[in-house]
Amino acid sequence: MSEMSEREDRPDRAAHLPAGADPAAPDPVLERLALGLDGVQAAQRGRTAQARESFERLWDALGESGDVFHRCVLAHYLADLQDDPHAELDWDRRALAAADSLTAERAQTYESALQVRAFYPSLHLNLASDHLKLGEPDRAREELERAVRSLDALPEDAYGTGIRAAVAELRQRLH
Repeated sequence: MSEMSEREDRPDRAAHLPAGADPAAPDPVLERLALGLDGVQAAQRGRTAQARESFERLWDALGESGDVFHRCVLAHYLADLQDDPHAELDWDRRALAAADSLTAERAQTYESALQVRAFYPSLHLNLASDHLKLGEPDRAREELERAVRSLDALPEDAYGTGIRAAVAELRQRLH
């Protein structure tokens, strides 16, 4: 699908504006949403650099004081799009820092059953993987053990099964 046709698939913004609003004026919320959608579509199509750029623009738009849930998710995505393991580690640390500031109430405004504790196995697993890539097996083991200690927070579903399997695989590689 061409970039032009992707943009044509988006709803007409003017149809959703309040009476008297200028349809030519930029809508910062819609611009952020578009950046996020562009990033997801690029990532799904294997265009890592384009996805990274789109998500980094979204990160800049959110700012350090932006919504903590959005920062956690966005940093988690950005980590996976990095070519440099040091950059990947930095983004994974940002995701963890945001999760540490995230309240259950905020997470549950996204999904009522969502538990912040369930973020930690994946976040620590990613940090363990980052440290292993950087040739730091002891630090990788420390993060992996944090992931193991938080596995009980995972739901009994496909996501939880996948994280548990990835933790077991990395644990085997490190021992």
